[in-house]
Amino acid sequence: MNLKGINKKLAIITTHPIQYYAPLFRLLADESKVDVKVFYTWSQAKEIVKDKTFGRDIKWDVPLLEGYDFEFVENISKRPSSNSWLGIDNPELISKIEVFEPDAILVYGWNMKSHFKVLRHFKGKTPVWFRGDSTLLDEQKELKTYLRRFWLTYVYRHVDRAFYVGQANKAYFLKHGLTEKQLVYAPHAVNNSHFYDNDQQSYKKKAADWKKNLGISEDQVTVVFAGKFEAKKQPNLLIDAVIEANKKRKKPIKLLLIGNGPLEESLKEQAERQNCILFLPFQNQSKMPLVYRLGSIFCLPSKGPGETWGLAVNEAMASAIPVIVTNKVGGAEDMLIKDYNGYEFEYSNQQELESILINLSIDKLKIMGANAKLHVENFTLLQTVKAIKKELKMIKTKQS
Repeated sequence: MNLKGINKKLAIITTHPIQYYAPLFRLLADESKVDVKVFYTWSQAKEIVKDKTFGRDIKWDVPLLEGYDFEFVENISKRPSSNSWLGIDNPELISKIEVFEPDAILVYGWNMKSHFKVLRHFKGKTPVWFRGDSTLLDEQKELKTYLRRFWLTYVYRHVDRAFYVGQANKAYFLKHGLTEKQLVYAPHAVNNSHFYDNDQQSYKKKAADWKKNLGISEDQVTVVFAGKFEAKKQPNLLIDAVIEANKKRKKPIKLLLIGNGPLEESLKEQAERQNCILFLPFQNQSKMPLVYRLGSIFCLPSKGPGETWGLAVNEAMASAIPVIVTNKVGGAEDMLIKDYNGYEFEYSNQQELESILINLSIDKLKIMGANAKLHVENFTLLQTVKAIKKELKMIKTKQS
């Protein structure tokens, strides 16, 4: 039988619409010879996500449910959440996947009841693929680490292929029993084109107008932090470092902190009477290309645990903005080339961060920003599409 005209069917299992994933699903759906259907398992988050850390309901202002086939599967959990085992409970999920008759199943995340059930049920029946970005960066030598290693090795026995996002993630999969042959590189990426500037978008001009309204001049070295005001991201350390660095600079740095979260009140108290530090509230996705351009460099000073990649780094680089990250940021090994497109410091070493800040110059940062944009072109959604499509081609279709 000639299979050239038969489409391969891919079922994708994930919790809810996410701004980072929807562009990938659209690209996959546009591919010839591929039928994609996304099964969302957190039905309560169809339109609005209750984000406890931000302390607000999040409704993204970019389309997340256009251009691909999807279905929200009823979640009967009494406490629906993507952050707990019992938060995702979909009794009908397996039967709905079986009705679709996929040639392969791609599961995002295992640590939810129904997602793990999918891994177990389809292992040996349909190729089971996995996507996650965990690393070993936060591991400590203690009993619970070894118990978790034992459990994770069992979990990944149910996976035929894992699409790893970068080197730290690859090391994690290898540590938990997957082999090199089972691992497929598919880099963590954002929709780079959303952040690229052009005459129609005029991001640079709009950002310049915004900066002017904030009292920030074009020749002012400005550090931007954009994200949740939470302990693991250490915005407090960044504030202290900027204050100390400015004591040794001829022209002070401006620091712009953008977001909300549990540390918001304490951070504003910490920055009180510091006219070099400004705050803005959470900004939605359509504004992010402008947000990054408000600064001359972006900083993600995370200590973890759980900064598994840091996709804000991709977004900043796509906006032609260099970055400062810690050694606890999962994507640092792949994304950062020291002194070329950014800087790295040891997560608890404030003095090391201060030294970086003291030596920042606007002219060098412009060159590094151009380098950042060049480098981020090595991390695209199209690469992931090609990796998935290549694996699909190797599967004998069920229609044969």
